[in-house]
Amino acid sequence: MPIEIVCKIKFAEEDAKPKEKEAGDEQSLLGAAQGAAAPRDLATFASTSTLHGLGRACGPGPRGLRRTLWALALLTSMVAFLYQAAGLARGYLTRPHLVALDPAAPAPVAGFPAVTLCNINRFRHSALSDADIFHLANLTGLPPKDRDGHRAAGLRYPEPDMVDILNRTGHQLADMLKSCNFSGHHCSASNFSVVYTRYGKCYTFNADPQSSLPSRAGGMGSGLEIMLDIQQEEYLPIWRETNETSFEAGIRVQIHSQEEPPYIHQLGFGVSPGFQTFVSCQEQRLTYLPQPWGNCRAESGLREPELQGYSAYSVSACRLRCEKEAVLQRCHCRMVHMPGNETICPPNIYIECADHTLDSLGGGSEGPCFCPTPCNLTRYGKEISMVRIPNRGSARYLARKYNRNETYIRENFLVLDVFFEALTSEAMEQRAAYGLSALLGDLGGQMGLFIGASILTLLEILDYIYEVSWDRLKRVWRRPKTPLRTSTGGISTLGLQELKEQSPCPSRGCAEGGAASGLLPNHHHPPGPRGGLFEDFAC
Repeated sequence: MPIEIVCKIKFAEEDAKPKEKEAGDEQSLLGAAQGAAAPRDLATFASTSTLHGLGRACGPGPRGLRRTLWALALLTSMVAFLYQAAGLARGYLTRPHLVALDPAAPAPVAGFPAVTLCNINRFRHSALSDADIFHLANLTGLPPKDRDGHRAAGLRYPEPDMVDILNRTGHQLADMLKSCNFSGHHCSASNFSVVYTRYGKCYTFNADPQSSLPSRAGGMGSGLEIMLDIQQEEYLPIWRETNETSFEAGIRVQIHSQEEPPYIHQLGFGVSPGFQTFVSCQEQRLTYLPQPWGNCRAESGLREPELQGYSAYSVSACRLRCEKEAVLQRCHCRMVHMPGNETICPPNIYIECADHTLDSLGGGSEGPCFCPTPCNLTRYGKEISMVRIPNRGSARYLARKYNRNETYIRENFLVLDVFFEALTSEAMEQRAAYGLSALLGDLGGQMGLFIGASILTLLEILDYIYEVSWDRLKRVWRRPKTPLRTSTGGISTLGLQELKEQSPCPSRGCAEGGAASGLLPNHHHPPGPRGGLFEDFAC
């Protein structure tokens, strides 16, 4: 009977326990590290979130009808909130605004506005020389004349000077002004400044912005009161009708601030002879909103070029600049009333350039010259009324006083009375009707009403999304590592699986002569699981 000797080699428990402890400690540390890095699942987040209804819809617990109803309620509230939020955002992006009218308190002293007046007739007929009529034929429609009368023959005259012609032939204020009073004090033609407009030589009262005259009271008699003789006998006869031919008689008046130049041919109003015209003014300070609520021109470091000494931007100054650029482009010159140092257009092309200017410049934002309204503007509202003058008693007195007949007085004399209605001003201001603070307040109210959320709730959701995203990115970046052989105390250890792979006899029934297997012959593995810490070896 053959004898089989079986040897068992068993590691000492003292050597195995430290290794087991080290392996256990390493596994516990890795597990703790992995547990700390692992993000919260949706159920855990929902149970701790401050979003109303999320814990009941997605929190831990059994699924059923109750949870389904909570999920539907949460989804409906979210849809309602998003719908309301979209409506609020659309309303905010339309940039609505409103106009607030605030009457200011009465002031003891108010700055009186500038008053510009022009005689509708540009040239006095008696002041025109033969050369003037020849050069102004396109403007006046009059043919050249000599001592024998009118003739169409071409005469040779020196080159004209338009500024000199306007100064000599325009109506002189010293001849037109018959009486002048301002706030009960006498004034004269020296209190007026010469200014050129489309009507030729005009005059402005209280034009200097550095020394503006004050008005200390409101009502009639506390402003400017002047009597003018429009001199209809000096009006040009209509020989041939042109675009500049005027059929009216009277003066053109514009009331404006000292910072803007007169633009009387578009912004002025007419005053007729034979009447006393009362103009009751009220100062209005307008404040408009810049982009994106409005289209006003906000003050910035880049200022518009100065126009005739006016440093402040105004629509009138902008239009004058545009007209000048249009005339320079076509005629290579400028008109007298346009600012600059360029050559003044000669009279023979004056009307052609003027007509081209009006035709080429468009109005509003669609034209080539867009002049936005300044964000801060001062204008003067007007109420105009009139009475007829003179009455029967005063007609005779005025005729004797000025050595004229009564018919002349009725046809040529007028009185203009400009005054403040009261020493109060109106402040009209555009204000944003729906600002960012109102939008945030409405969004917060809708969030609280429908989903019970706040800014901190949104931060919670973002924090959870960050945790989940970062964990998935780390899983994508992490690569599996191959197992390495380790040596302890100079003894090489191989795992059981490695021994299997190195053995030429993977099955249990290995031949007895297979000494290359590394196992002793007649070795039998006991049934049961393998790969434990302690192994049995047969010898």
